Order: sequence, then C-alpha cells, then structure tokens
Amino acid sequence: MTNIERLKAGFKVFREDYYSGHRHQFEDLKQGQRPRVMIISCSDSRVDPAILTNSGPGEIFTVRNVANLVPPYEETGGYHGVSAALEFAVCNLQVSNIIVLGHSQCGGIGALMADGVSGRDKFISNWMTIAEPARRQVNAELPSADIATRCRAAERAAVALSLDNLRTFPFVAERLLSGELTLHGWYFDLENGDLLEYQPETAMFQSIV
Repeated sequence: MTNIERLKAGFKVFREDYYSGHRHQFEDLKQGQRPRVMIISCSDSRVDPAILTNSGPGEIFTVRNVANLVPPYEETGGYHGVSAALEFAVCNLQVSNIIVLGHSQCGGIGALMADGVSGRDKFISNWMTIAEPARRQVNAELPSADIATRCRAAERAAVALSLDNLRTFPFVAERLLSGELTLHGWYFDLENGDLLEYQPETAMFQSIV
C-alpha cells in the first residue's frame, strides 16, 4: 500500500467510524465554526495540535508554519498568511485564547542556530529572520553551551518572541486590554512527552502536568 493509498484508507475509517458516530456534531458544524482557541504551531509532522490536546473538529483554529513563528505587525506589500489568519481568528471568530506551541527538535530553529540566517534556502531563510532576535539572545546568554542546549533554549525563546510579536497587532492589543483575549506559550518536549507552559513573571517554562 502506497502512502497515498494508506491516507485514502484512513479516510474511509474516519468516515465509517468517527463521522458516522458524531453525525450530530457535524450537522452543527455545517452552520459554521465557533472555536474559542487559536493555536499557532509548527508544520513538523510529529507535533499535531489536535492530537496533543485531544481536540475534535471545530474546537481549535490552527495555523501551522515553519518553527511556529508569528511575525511582527507590518503593512508592507506581500503575502501575510499568519497575519491574515490571526486577523480572522481575533476579529471574526473572536477567539478568547491564542496559544503559540513550540517543540523540541525543531528543524527551523536548528538550522537557524547552526548557520544563522543564510541564503541557502531562500524562503526558509527569509522566514527564519523572524527568530533572529531569539538566536542572538541565546548566543549572548549561553555563549559556551553546546549546540543542542542552545537549540533547546532558542526553541523556547522563539515562543516568547512570538508572544511579544502578537502584542504588536492593534486588534490583539485591543482585546488584551479589554480582557477578552489571553495569550499562552506552550512547549512540547518530544523526548519526554511533556508539555510546558511559559510563565511571563519568571520567563521560565513549567510542566502543566
């Protein structure tokens, strides 16, 4: 069985088991989506927000990109996929929580820490410039640490950076001020199966379990 055939077979199981068993839920979802949570996560195939949070259809509005990054607010020309999704989630869906979900062994952060921002991969390199402040911070704070330690620190620093960038969006800042929106930083530890939450008061991550 090829990879595509396996996916098609998987859909048949979904339709026969899950869809049929949740018919009333899907009838409701036909009327539209009303998620209360937005998750910005990495495209990494090992980190699926719905699986990690045991969420079903309609529960989370998800944006995935390389290294789960949020760019700062700006209005220059170009295609702003994350910004557009953020605007839709906050202004149209009116989500009450936004989670930036980072993870260990992130390939984008690993490349950034090993090579800095280079032109080797045009689109990836340009995208990863968003996390350049995290790279500089970690290298300044841990100049003698090995690459694995610095990568792990940069993965977490990038989550905190994205939270800061979220606050630069006027519509996010407005709802934060009104108390209608809360930001969260999470970090999934692949090696230990642990989920950590960012604590702004201490700038540290603590296990939620």
